[in-house]
Formats: sequence, C-alpha cells, structure tokens
Amino acid sequence: MILLDSTWKIGYLICFMRVCLFLARSLKELDMAKVKFFSGKSLPLEMHKVRIVQKLFLPPVERRVQLIAEAGNNTFLLQNKDVFMDMLTDSGVNAMSDLQQSAMFRADDAYAGSETYNRMVAKVREIFGLEYFLPVHQGRAAENILATALVKPGDVVPMNFHFTTTKAHITRMGGRVEELIVKEALEPINDCPFKGNFDLERLEALIQEVTPEKIPFVRIEAGTNLVGGQPLSLENMRGVSAICKKYGIRLVLDASLLQDNLHFIKQREAACQNLSIREITAEIAALMDIIYFSARKLGFGRGGGISIREKEVEQRMKEFIPLYEGFLTYGGMSVREMEAIVVGLDESMDEDIISQGPMFIEHMAKELHKRGVPVVLPAGGLGCHINASEFVAHIPHEQYPAGALAAALYIASGVRGMERGTLSEQRNEDGSERFAELELLRLAMPRRVYTLSQVEYAIDRVEWLWKNRELIGGLTFVEEPKVLRFFFGRLAPIGDWQEKLAAKFREDFGDSL
Repeated sequence: MILLDSTWKIGYLICFMRVCLFLARSLKELDMAKVKFFSGKSLPLEMHKVRIVQKLFLPPVERRVQLIAEAGNNTFLLQNKDVFMDMLTDSGVNAMSDLQQSAMFRADDAYAGSETYNRMVAKVREIFGLEYFLPVHQGRAAENILATALVKPGDVVPMNFHFTTTKAHITRMGGRVEELIVKEALEPINDCPFKGNFDLERLEALIQEVTPEKIPFVRIEAGTNLVGGQPLSLENMRGVSAICKKYGIRLVLDASLLQDNLHFIKQREAACQNLSIREITAEIAALMDIIYFSARKLGFGRGGGISIREKEVEQRMKEFIPLYEGFLTYGGMSVREMEAIVVGLDESMDEDIISQGPMFIEHMAKELHKRGVPVVLPAGGLGCHINASEFVAHIPHEQYPAGALAAALYIASGVRGMERGTLSEQRNEDGSERFAELELLRLAMPRRVYTLSQVEYAIDRVEWLWKNRELIGGLTFVEEPKVLRFFFGRLAPIGDWQEKLAAKFREDFGDSL
C-alpha cells in the first residue's frame, strides 16, 4: 500500500508539472516585461515572486576589516556567512523556479540508461539542433574535454576574448590564444551595442598567417566575461561562421552566458526584433559545430554539457567523459540537477525570464553613472562592471587596482564583488605581469536573487566609496599560485589604508552597519 500510495503521489506531481509547463508555454507570447509606471519612472520590474528566503547578516565595518584580512584580501576566500550581498558571480547561485524544484522529484537514479539523461539530451537537441550530446559537471570541464581532444602543441585558438579557465586549458595542451575582439570592447564607455564582436578582418588575416592546419577551432564567447559581459550580434557570428567555412575550421560557441546575449540581440539588433528567443537561438546554433555551456549559468542549475555536430568529434571526446567526469549518462552531475536544468533550459527561452538580469544590471550601471561613478557602458550581461582604472586612478597596475577596489567595497558595504583585471591574468613566461586591457570590478547579478532595494543599497555604498576613493591603496601578493592565482592567492594591503577607510565610514555613517 505504501508503494502504491507513493507511486500515485509521484504520478500526480508529474501530471501537475506538465500542466504548469503547458500553461507557461501558452503565455510565452505575452510580453509581461513591457510594463510602464504612471509616475514615468523607469524601473526594472521583477516578473516573479519570492517563495523561499535566506537570512542575511551584515558584520560591522570594524569586523569587515578583520575578515577581509583573514581572507588574504581575496573576495573568493571570504566565508558566505560574512557576506551581506554576494555579487561575486552568477555561477551556480541563481534562484531556481518552482517548476525546476518540482522536476527534481522525477529524477531517474539509474547509473546507465537513465531517463533523466534521455530527457536532457532531448531538450538540448530541441534547443540547439545538434545531434550529439555529452554531459559534464560544469563549463570548465567542457573546456578540459575540448582542449584535450582537439588542441596540440603549437596550435592557435582565435577567440573574441579569453576566459580564465579556457585559456589555462589551451595553454596546458601547448596551444596559444589569440584575442580578436573589436577595438570598441576595450573602451569602457561608447555607444557600440555589440562590443563583444569579432574583428573579422583580423580573424581572416590570422588564419592566413598561421595556416588553417594550426587552428583546431575558432571560439566565440557569447557574451564576453572579462570585458563587461558584452554581447555579439547575430550578424557578426554569421561573419565568423562564413570565414570558418571558407577555411574548413570548426566553430565553437561557449554558450554559458548565452541567455543575456539572446536578450541583447532581440533588443539591439534591428533584424532580430521580430524573432522569438527560440528562433534567435536556432539561428545561432545552425552556425556552430560545437556548443558547450555551464548550466550553472545557462539553465539555472549546476552542471553543463557539450553539443556536437560531427560524430567523429563526438567519438574523440566521448572517451574522456568516463575518465574525467563520470559515466556518459550523468557526466558528474546529480540527476536531480539534470532534471532542473531541463526545465531551466526551457526557461532560458522565455524573454520575461532572461530579461531580468540585464534590466537590473542596466539600472545599476545607469544609476552609478548618474552619480559620476565610472562604469562600463552600454551595460552588458552578467553584472555591473566598475572601471577600476578610473575609480582608483592613483593605484598602479602592479598593485592590482581592481582587486584593491573589491577589498575596499567589502569593507564599505559587506558586498562581495569579483576582480576582473590584472589579478585575473597569468604572468608571462619570464615572470613579468601581463597587465589587463581593462581593470574591472564586477558586481554580478545572480538571477532572481536580489530585490531592487538591495541593489539600491549596493549603489549607495559604491557612491560613498567613490567620494572617498583617495583613501584606497594598493595590494601586494604574499602567497601567489602559478595558475589561476585569483581563485586562492593571498594579498596584503600596502599601508594602513583599510583602517583609515573604516574610520571614515564610521565618521560618516555613525552606528550604521
């Protein structure tokens, strides 16, 4: 009786989920995000309601000085219990929907032949249209498989811009990365709507220079993580694809941040404004030979995958999945997370859902810009990016201005941001610093997590810090790993600027936290 009762409940739950999904799809044509305020205000409107909450804590400023010192002035090493607003990343920290949570109950735990895996494969094929799929536990795992299978010593991998772990995997295999982003990307403020675009002339010139045989693939990152989350246009991706086809080179898409890029294409590219998000996705996918993604971003879950057009390439990659990830039907992911990702991928095709992040980011960037704070404009995806080179212009590159600003912001607010500058680069082979083209402090906007009042709090504290920026000093390494040093390296402040900053905070804010 117990077994029958449990089976009936699960069946009822699955039936209810299907009805909810049907209703959600039926309403997808209603553009709920186009809501105007009678007052004339322009505000991002949350198209969801909060059902589960987590209590936050804000340590006093004196304690925040101690905590950032204990963390080696590296925001990655702060403990979450000591963080008021976690704007470090949007990776794996996005809020799941009710439909995602309920989908987790139907997971098939079978080690092999899992129905959960079959559902994930079907959904990825439905969205991207590529025949073959390999599961991995997150995006950098896909990069490892990709580099291990395709990159040889002496190879060159052109891309619009590198991501930290992507570059590390390619150089680990003896290859090198060539960044070919348009010049507008390296200007913090201009009116270019697609600052993530490839420079097509430079791409073709590079192919002719190194020869196609030395290029295992061209990589598109949509959008660009390290230069302000800036998007590419569909037109530019078509141009890259045409060049790759001309020279017989595979085209690879890192789709981890694709949902923001889809939003920007629909909003900013005139030829795409009458296309649905699914139609734009299909147009992009048709250009690609391989699409990989971190579902910690795309899909609002914790996992990832690689979609592949050619069977021969799938065969080369497949053998590395059991070696590095797990069996072919789960690739290191929990089957419950896989079920949530299936629903999350559907939600990533909903304009009302994917517009929330970019709208909140744009609001934050515009409000800071009004207050004179130097930010990257037009606002991109992933987060609001503060131009540390201008914010703390008195701090030289070798003292890590973006890292120093991240430490200062935590002291001023309890907000944890992420350094995206020289600290995030690898040193040159001779040990010298490779100075970043942009020194940015990224304030990521996890999807469906923070309210507008919390964003306004962060804006307020950034403005105060801007008014007191002359108090911020530099950092120096005390423990420096050779690879991906920004994750777990430790630094110390140069001088006693952090204590002076805390004293000024107490003077201005009194007994406020």
